Amino acid sequence: MAIDRQTSPQHAPAFSTPATAERLTGGGTTGNERLTAATGAILIGLLAIIGVTILRVRPLLSVHLFVGMLLIPPVLLKMATTGYRFFRYYTSNPAYRQKGPPPVILRMIAPLLILTTAVVLGSGVALLFVGPSSRDTLLPIHKVSFFIWLAFTGVHVLGHLPGLPDVLRADYSRTAGLSSDVTGRSGRMLALAGALVAGVILAIVVIPEFGPWLHANGLLHRDG
Repeated sequence: MAIDRQTSPQHAPAFSTPATAERLTGGGTTGNERLTAATGAILIGLLAIIGVTILRVRPLLSVHLFVGMLLIPPVLLKMATTGYRFFRYYTSNPAYRQKGPPPVILRMIAPLLILTTAVVLGSGVALLFVGPSSRDTLLPIHKVSFFIWLAFTGVHVLGHLPGLPDVLRADYSRTAGLSSDVTGRSGRMLALAGALVAGVILAIVVIPEFGPWLHANGLLHRDG
């Protein structure tokens, strides 16, 4: 019977929990590198939008606030993938030890990059929820930390940019499934999609908090 063949030992591996787990979480150091790279590429695009809004922050304030909140889950994903690599390397995992650490300069700035990222995002969220009354206290912190963060981020991006296209092509080119190891790609795509969806949901949920800022900048009720 067909049902017997589906549940027979010969066919079980295709539907087994280990096989599913391998498709979602496999890939080892290569999978970690690819997920980190793809997340980084998405963040570069989102940060480019933020950069445009900074140049014209008054008319684009709502976009700045929306994308700023959308950034948070992808940033957390990027921290998780890089943090996992550091953890596995410094706990002497053989595969990660063999792959080796990032360049020295990137390791040196990593703690400062994490710290400034936390300050930029944290001060931004605090500004949003406290409201325009926090301009004199939180806004300077947000601005200064952003420019410090931008310097560290620039070094970080330049350090990884040369190899980024090849890493992305390995998972997302048309021939990726034929010419390279795509173990764990389903899980990586789910992680990326989940981070983006979570970011969009978060940004939508906090839209009501935009009102005081838009009003304070004269972008609401101009005819009043």
